[in-house]
Amino acid sequence: MNTVVERELEMMMVLSPERSVPVPTRLVYRSDDPYAVHIAFHIGSESPVHWTFARELLVEGVFRPCGEGDVQIWPTRVDGRAVVCLALSSPDGLALLEGNAVTVSSWLERTLRVVPPGSEGEQLGMDDALRELLAWGC
Repeated sequence: MNTVVERELEMMMVLSPERSVPVPTRLVYRSDDPYAVHIAFHIGSESPVHWTFARELLVEGVFRPCGEGDVQIWPTRVDGRAVVCLALSSPDGLALLEGNAVTVSSWLERTLRVVPPGSEGEQLGMDDALRELLAWGC
């Protein structure tokens, strides 16, 4: 059975040290894609901007800086609030977003209850598929 864990939240896109704009955001986790998190940013265009990256990266990023390349995540405080920063880089440009750390962590905890760390492969049925493939070959 496929389970979906979703959360709507408002992230802030940092335009400069003095200016940020709200960005409606949807976090999505699906047990049939257990290693990934999917994020959709609704930026006023015809369709949202979608990003997909490792759930493990986001889990680590709420505690300490992590990531190299296109996705970097780190915790910090802004105006006394705990936030998770998400830096995204693509050929189309760069974006720095801040999300409420409690909201993001709470959503992540829900995903970890659905598919605990280390059990992702079980969701994909890789062991069963490998057994079936090896049995067929004999």
